[in-house]
Amino acid sequence: MENAFEDDIAERLKRLRLEQAMTLDDLSARAGVSRAMISRIERGEASPTAQLLARLCSALGTTLSRFFADGEKAGDPLLRRDDQRVWRDPETGYLRRAVSPDGTGSPVDIVEVEFPPGARVVFEQQQFDAAMTQHLWLFEGRLTMTAGTETHVLEAGDCLFMRLCEAHIFHNPYRAPARYAIILNRSKV
Repeated sequence: MENAFEDDIAERLKRLRLEQAMTLDDLSARAGVSRAMISRIERGEASPTAQLLARLCSALGTTLSRFFADGEKAGDPLLRRDDQRVWRDPETGYLRRAVSPDGTGSPVDIVEVEFPPGARVVFEQQQFDAAMTQHLWLFEGRLTMTAGTETHVLEAGDCLFMRLCEAHIFHNPYRAPARYAIILNRSKV
């Protein structure tokens, strides 16, 4: 495992599964991930990719943002950069930083992402409420985004609105890394 937060992923996944009284077989069936792979992740023997972790989170009824935010100091309105949780996708190398303080009661989560050249991540359609939305605000580089059936080429400064219940493809076919924020809104409008 790459860092101490990787160990947290294993513990969090198992805790969420057990809190919902799910067996490994139950989670495997809901997520479409093999029982053996889930077991290896929970034991800290394997690092899940972003795609795989998104499928597990969806099957557990949570988002990636909520999964990564869980466990932060509850109620503190300030989350210093040094205390923000950082995770690197072992498959693509993309770096994800949970920026939002947890436990504030806000329905909004903010995530900063550094997406390497050549990286491509597919998030399949998830079982989330259609009211859950996200914005992608590109700070640097370029990014080709597919949201549902529409594909967009984003340039620095562009902002794309997406529904969380749609499939998404993040792709950086360019030579420079892309850096962006994901602003996730979990409110039921």
